[in-house]
Formats: sequence, C-alpha cells, structure tokens
Amino acid sequence: MTDLAIRTIHGTDAVIEEKELQQFASSLRGPLLRLGDAAYDDARIIWNGMIDRRPALVVGCTGAADVMAAVRFAGEHDALVSIKGGGHNVSGKAVCDAGLMIDLSRMKSIRVQPAAKIVRAEPGMIGAELDRETQAFQLATPVGTVSTTGIAGLTLGGGQSWLASKHGMAIDNLRSVDIVTADGQLRIASATANQDLFWAVRGAGHNFGVVTSFEYQAHDVGPVLGGLVLHPIAHGREALSFYREFTADQPDHLQTWAGILTLPDGNVVVALIPCYVGPLDEGERAIAPLRRFGSPVADTVAPIPYVAMQQLFDPAFPAGRHNYWKSGLASRLSDELIDATVEYAQKMPSPHTAFLFAEMHGAYSRIDNTATAYFHRDLQYDAIILSGWTELADAQRNIDWTRELFAMWEPHLARAAYVNDLGEEGEDRARSAYGDNYLRLAALKTQYDPRNLFRLNQNIQPM
Repeated sequence: MTDLAIRTIHGTDAVIEEKELQQFASSLRGPLLRLGDAAYDDARIIWNGMIDRRPALVVGCTGAADVMAAVRFAGEHDALVSIKGGGHNVSGKAVCDAGLMIDLSRMKSIRVQPAAKIVRAEPGMIGAELDRETQAFQLATPVGTVSTTGIAGLTLGGGQSWLASKHGMAIDNLRSVDIVTADGQLRIASATANQDLFWAVRGAGHNFGVVTSFEYQAHDVGPVLGGLVLHPIAHGREALSFYREFTADQPDHLQTWAGILTLPDGNVVVALIPCYVGPLDEGERAIAPLRRFGSPVADTVAPIPYVAMQQLFDPAFPAGRHNYWKSGLASRLSDELIDATVEYAQKMPSPHTAFLFAEMHGAYSRIDNTATAYFHRDLQYDAIILSGWTELADAQRNIDWTRELFAMWEPHLARAAYVNDLGEEGEDRARSAYGDNYLRLAALKTQYDPRNLFRLNQNIQPM
C-alpha cells in the first residue's frame, strides 16, 4: 500500500500516510475499503445508475463508535464526506469522488415495542425491512411509498408516506434520534434533549450529522384499501381534472395520488391511486366516486396488506436504471399544468419515465410550518417528473425533455420543493425546500457544523 490522496471539503487534495490509515482501520469494527478491495464496488454503487463516483475511502460502519471515529477522522483531515444509508436518493449525494464515504448499510438493528407502539431502528434499514418488523404486530410508521428506500435519508428530509394524511410525515412520528455531529460527539436529540437540533433534523437533517438510531411512534395499521384505477391517456385531461376535484375534499383516512406511466404493452395511462387506512367498509364508500368516474381500462382496488401497498411502486424504480427528476410543490394543480403534462406524456422519450402527483392533507397540513424544519405544510401536491432510461447514450435526450416540460410547469408551482426529490439543482432550489425556516437553519448550521463538513446534501451554508 502507498500513502493516500483524499479530497478535502475545499476541493484540494491532502495526503494521508499509510501508517495513519492503518491506525484508523484498526480503530474500526467494520471494514475500511479502498479502490481494489473486494467489497469496494458493492459499497459505492447506489440506486441511480447515473451516479458513478469513487471515494478514496469507504468506512463500513457497524455501530455508533465507527461513525464517531469516521467523523473525527474526516474532521481532522478536512475530508470531503458523503453519507450512505439506503443509497436511494436521486441526487446521488451518498457517494463522493475521492473523499470519505460513511456507509451505514450494515447498521440494521431494529426493536419494536408493541405495547408502547414504539420502534427503534438503525439507519441501514430500508422501508421493507422496517415494515416487516412492525407489521408482525399490526403496526406501522410512515416510511415512504417505495419499500426499497432507506429510512434514514427519507426521514431526515421529511418522509412522505401513505400514512401522512392520517398520521403525518415520518418526521412527525419521530420521537428521538442519536446523532453524531461534526465534532464527532454522539448526541441524543428529542423534545426534551437538544431541542434545537431535534427541530433541525426533522426536515434538514442531512446537514447536521450522521444519525445512528431513529425512534418512531408507530400506529395500528391493518389491511388497507388500495390499488390502481387506470384511464387511457386520451382521457388524461379529464382524469387529472377529476383527480384535482376529488382530492380537494378527502377524509384523513384517504390519501389519493395520481400518476402517468407506460404499461408493458406500450399504452400510456393515467393511474388514480387511492389508499384508505381504516375500516374497509368506510373506505369502499369513500373511494366509490373515484371508481365510478369515466370508463377505466383497469381497476385493481381491493383490500390488501399494508406491505403490498408499500411495495406497489417498487417495480417501477429498480436499482441501476438512469434517473433524472424535476419536481415542485403546489397548493392546486392548474389547468395549464395538467394540459402540459398530458401533452408531454404522449411524447415521452423513454417507456420507463413516469409522472407522479403525490398529495397529502389532514394530519400533514395541521402542523405549523415552523414546528419542524420541513416548512411547506400548506402545499398539498408534490408534482414530480420521474425520467428513467437504461442506455447511457440516451441521457441528454431524456434530460432535455424533462427540463423542457418543467419549464412549462414552473410558473404554476409554488417557489418550493420537497428536499428528497431534488437533484443537483443549485443553491436557490435547495433554499426553496427550507422556505422561511432557512435563516434559523443557517444559524444552527453555524453552531453545529461551522466548517460545513456535512456539505454533500441540499446544503445549508453556515452564516
């Protein structure tokens, strides 16, 4: 082995002597990986096939002690740091080039307390793993809508979910976190300990440290009423206009999303996607108007296990596909946005591309905008263009199409974004995710991470 060049947070390279690397490796319980090691490529590869980066070092953390050692080592060497939980985020910021990657994927401990309805989980868990453990007791907590998503990044950015309208986002069910801050110290953040840090991690947590344990409130959740009602794209304007009116007045138990996708036979369809979390007979009555609308080509709505609803979108988002997204939040879907969407849906450059209109109301919207770092509680819809393709040569064509459509969307969206949807879109778009909470977050960033060690995220600059 030879001395190692590692990228610093300032973009220059520093040299670390081999002896020091060996001392660092011996302080860890998990592996310290470098280019050429057998497990290196498996560690650096993430969900989005567009991302192909090579860290100088990968720390395969097995517990909080490894995380603390990695953060301290990075701080001592001013190293560029990335943090990988599930590695599912479209931006690919879980992996850095030439810096130090803190890989949490080995940390998968989970404990459910059925009587108290509490679940504690480590950051390497994905949604499917957490759902499996909680559903053994007919419990659930909000952890996304694609079960292969890691719970860590999802939660720290807010955490959309089929349970959001009834029980709030993931952050609204967070009771506490254990977090390693930039000084290498492990802190507990909760409603009674380090309250300012607890406020910040609920929506902007990527900026404030490495969470080594999440404690969530769980809820009684049995079978749900859910599935897809499909309409041909020729009736897309009518279907999306109906969706807008139907979702204007829903009970908390019902959350309805809409999407546009290409079926295996090549037909493009609008999908209306209800999920009723509550008594199934009440759900039948609540969803009935949606199922009666128009002349659907398919209707799969039925009582299904909650885990089946959580995995409904999984086939559409396989690992390794190239992905490029554009998104924004809105209080209402305008006619102009609907018209542009239907027009562009009929000339999608890839059959793997989809649109999603994720809506949340009820418990999600009754929390004050400043109660957590996530700000945009008054905006019901998250409108997302989910461009996906398989061949590297098709990248520019798909990206250009996505940007062109988003330019037509943008005048009809609020100046706001859901942080977990953002890619590499610049400081202004990152600020738009934090809204009027940004200045308070910047002050806390200055307190907890003045050097901006945790910068590979939708970054909040220290003041």
